[in-house]
Amino acid sequence: MRSTSIARCMPLTFILNSNLILLEFGNRLCNRWEWAVGRLDVMLKNLKQIVLQGLKMCGMFTLMQNSDWRRRHLLILAYHGFSQEDEHLWDPELFMHPDKFRSRLELLKKRGCAVLPLDEAIRRLYANDLLENSVALTFDDGYYNYYQKAHPILKEFDFPATVYVTTFYVHYNRPVLDAICSYLLWKGRNATLDLRKLSSQGPKIDLSSHAARAMANDHLLEFARQQKFSAEEKDALVTKLARQLGIDYDALCAKRILHLLTPDEVRQLAAEGVDIQMHTHRHRTPLNRELFYQEVEENRNSLRVMTGSSALHFCYPSGVFDEAFIPWLKDLNVASATTCDPALASRDSHHLLLPRIIDTHGKSPIEFEGWLTGAAALLPRRHNTYNPGAGAYEKGSIISAHG
Repeated sequence: MRSTSIARCMPLTFILNSNLILLEFGNRLCNRWEWAVGRLDVMLKNLKQIVLQGLKMCGMFTLMQNSDWRRRHLLILAYHGFSQEDEHLWDPELFMHPDKFRSRLELLKKRGCAVLPLDEAIRRLYANDLLENSVALTFDDGYYNYYQKAHPILKEFDFPATVYVTTFYVHYNRPVLDAICSYLLWKGRNATLDLRKLSSQGPKIDLSSHAARAMANDHLLEFARQQKFSAEEKDALVTKLARQLGIDYDALCAKRILHLLTPDEVRQLAAEGVDIQMHTHRHRTPLNRELFYQEVEENRNSLRVMTGSSALHFCYPSGVFDEAFIPWLKDLNVASATTCDPALASRDSHHLLLPRIIDTHGKSPIEFEGWLTGAAALLPRRHNTYNPGAGAYEKGSIISAHG
């Protein structure tokens, strides 16, 4: 029994030791590297904002907004989570402060955008019957913070919304593993973490740098995967992590930080007119056909029990898709599927590869307004945000819990 346990841990030990060879050197460089990359991003972002401000001042925003081109295109906006406390400071790419979200909706109203239900918007898109400045609002994952923070604001504006819900953590309603690990490590960034107390191996890590926190997070997730932990065992690992960092995990759970919706909350949202759609059961898209079907069907069946209707629309978890998924989704009678490819949708867009603009806490008002009018589509983009081809899950690494 002992030799079997040692053999099981050998791959993790090899991975860890290989990474630790670079850790000390990496920690010395990471702050300088992060600073350089950060400065480049800031410079490019500032340049983009200057260009957009110029386009707005010369009337291009109004011209684009009133153009036939904009009328033929659908802007699908995507959101993930909303801060209950400080989540937007931890991950501003995925979590937005509610005040900023309110300002986004105010700008939608000010610009005279036609905010349509997703199903109607897609039907109008392919019928060449879109309203002027058509927009659809989508929300990935099904976080509790949507229910607590975003939903009341949407009701004030009477805007329809689609929520893509991944259902495993709806039924096991505890914090999502990789999100809560990363969040705890960030909150404990002034501490030193002893990995041996959590996984029986590993060094003490100063959590002050992003690179060190990322390594600690990867180590813990890989340890949980290799040990084939159950959901309860993963939560116990998180409890130990929080205790070592001096963070009150029970208090976070009482506030339902990084929890998904409960079945009753999903049911209530659906009763209030929120469009509940598919995001797989375990937030993953296997390249194995049988496993892929299982993910979608478990998700759809679970949502059917909660909402009383059969979901037809799908969102790729983490924006990851493969060409193999297209015939599978057709066979599963999926009407549309959205990616994270940043663009406006047109009649030429494949209905199972619809682009969306991911709105983030860090996106400036002029950038957001640029997308509303369509002017931002004129600017070159450094890269797409989706990942075509085999996803991280199929390559044996950890899939993000974010949609």
